Amino acid sequence: MIEHIQTVVLDSQGLSAWIAQDRKILGMFQVFHTVGADLVIGANTIVEVSHTRVNMPRLQWVLSRVKVEPVTEGAAKASADLLKTAGLHGHKYAIDATIAEMALRQPGPVAMLTSDVDDMARLCGHRVRLIGI
Repeated sequence: MIEHIQTVVLDSQGLSAWIAQDRKILGMFQVFHTVGADLVIGANTIVEVSHTRVNMPRLQWVLSRVKVEPVTEGAAKASADLLKTAGLHGHKYAIDATIAEMALRQPGPVAMLTSDVDDMARLCGHRVRLIGI
């Protein structure tokens, strides 16, 4: 199943786990690397994971190994449409919607490492394979 993944999107928990060198996540990344999958994050995910205790050199190293997608006006409008379609609204879902929108426009098949499988399933439908962490 993993061998058919072209792009892997990381939400904030996925990125945080990589920064923290979580063994389970590092093992998954070995598999993703082996099959040639691209790793992608949204630019606002950097904001979510940045805090006073984050290992900044490690964060910079991780960022050098992923594609960082910007949140443009068009992406923001498409994210708002996803929220409306899913029946969600408010700041609680705003960043999730931008990550879902970004995942939906990546080369597929796409998988997402996320701690929020339920909300992401509402936003992405069946077009993104969700891997809970």
